[in-house]
Amino acid sequence: MPTSAISQFPAMILAAGLGERMRPLTEHTPKPLLEVGGKALIVWQIERLRAAGFRALVINHAHLGAAIELALKDGAAWDTHIRYSREAAPLETAGGIATALPLLGDGPFVVVNADVYTDFDYARLLPVLHAMADADAPLAHLVLVDNPPHHADGDFALVDGRVRARDRAPALTFAGIACYRAPLFADIPPGSKAKLAPLLHAAVAAGRVTGEHHAGRWEDVGTPARLRALDLELRDRENALAV
Repeated sequence: MPTSAISQFPAMILAAGLGERMRPLTEHTPKPLLEVGGKALIVWQIERLRAAGFRALVINHAHLGAAIELALKDGAAWDTHIRYSREAAPLETAGGIATALPLLGDGPFVVVNADVYTDFDYARLLPVLHAMADADAPLAHLVLVDNPPHHADGDFALVDGRVRARDRAPALTFAGIACYRAPLFADIPPGSKAKLAPLLHAAVAAGRVTGEHHAGRWEDVGTPARLRALDLELRDRENALAV
């Protein structure tokens, strides 16, 4: 598999959600293993991360997590090394990341949602991660996208590479793709449930969050309708290329 140089930084894929909006599809299949274009959602992410040089992967899971481990195993099929952070029940995003920190090491790391489909080039985050290795660096770097119809108000503003409260400028939507430093999660005990939004808003208010705008393809595959639409899009693209 062609790839850039191997990154020294790990990447975490968030895969512990219950997938409630995807029911009944997720009653027997964890959401990250639902397929679009003949490939599981999480596999699209693994392949894009690996193509950018990320080989050390951490995946958290809770709902039907054994099925995720059975499907992905140790990641060797993608020339990656996968370790798992197992949650008895979903700990929310910040709780899941805080619990996985021992697997992520002391430096900055990438976190992506398993249920996002995107053409974002994760190699763009490598210089960001190198810069974030400094102790005085920002606590987070967020990838923001244009607001989708189902989230028209957006989450944050982006002003000169700094993430601001959304009332400071036209708002964009957080893509579920970010770089973080462990101190952002310092006050969350491992194994506890905690949401990410309060941490990000506090860090934004303190001026500790940078960001960038991705204007390319991005889809939050959050409902059966979006899953079907994306599957049709990818299959049509594959058929067109085969002609």
